[in-house]
Amino acid sequence: MYVTIEIAYLSTKGIRTTFFSEEMDAEKALEIANDFEKWNRAESIQFFDHRGNRWNKKELVSYTEEIVTEPHHVTVFFDAGFDLKTNQAGLGCAIYYRQNHKSYRIRKNIVVSELTSNNEAEYAALFEGIKQIEELGVHHQSVTFKGDSKVVINQLLGEWPCMDETLNQWADRIEEKLETIGIDPLYQDITRKENREAHQLATKALENVEINSHIELEKL
Repeated sequence: MYVTIEIAYLSTKGIRTTFFSEEMDAEKALEIANDFEKWNRAESIQFFDHRGNRWNKKELVSYTEEIVTEPHHVTVFFDAGFDLKTNQAGLGCAIYYRQNHKSYRIRKNIVVSELTSNNEAEYAALFEGIKQIEELGVHHQSVTFKGDSKVVINQLLGEWPCMDETLNQWADRIEEKLETIGIDPLYQDITRKENREAHQLATKALENVEINSHIELEKL
């Protein structure tokens, strides 16, 4: 989980002010909070998640201790390709997460033939990513979904209307699945360059090259 820190600060001369941090990983936010407490100048320290929910230090410590053994800090990159000649779609997703203080990556692609458009394929790729994190055991937390399909991202954010019944059905299916496993989605529109990994997976699927990997990442 990512949070923003709010620190009510009192200087040695009795001047009060409030500091707000940038959004950061909850564990790093706790480290900074501990440093401020050592100076004995912080009158209060509170944390806010992306939904505006307020956390005190004890609550955030408890949360990070509970979730460390489960997959968390999950990010799903998704993309799709659609071949008009064959009516086949290649779906690709790359998933990054942390568990037990280690980082992992899943790469998955599949080819399907039941779809009718590139936009539908993009929705299907996102749904495949959701199925993958469900199999991983991710539940009741925020997950970031990144894709370069403005149609999918903006429709799911409610910023663009969806007039296509097929796409509406996919959106409903996605929302129902996320609700079932307790996922609070954070959708981000990224560039094709930023989404290169998922794009390559989708392309390989259309070339009938199956990729299904799950590895631990080396520490940087």
